Amino acid sequence: METKKPASAAQKALGDFAPKLAELTDDVLFGDVWERPQLSKRDRSLITCAALVATGKTEQMTFHFPRAIENGVTQEELVELITHLAFYAGWPNAMSAAARYKELFAHRPQGGAREP
Repeated sequence: METKKPASAAQKALGDFAPKLAELTDDVLFGDVWERPQLSKRDRSLITCAALVATGKTEQMTFHFPRAIENGVTQEELVELITHLAFYAGWPNAMSAAARYKELFAHRPQGGAREP
């Protein structure tokens, strides 16, 4: 008998109206691309966070900034990423990313990954 796995975050967020997008998110993006051995998850997180800052996608930062911490990026490195990109991706994008960072991590002391 096949056991049903719990609904993923994508399935919960999109499954009722965009099931194919949820499926592609789970199977291709997180099931394949994020699992490729050529880059570490830490490096993929840095790249992803940089792309989100550069394109001003603050809503997606809510998921990806904490995931970066889980993947070994430190809070200090995220702040440095934002600061660095201010000069390459625009001051407004960096200021928006810094505001999102502050919202997400205001309750945490500055530092590395969360304690288990």
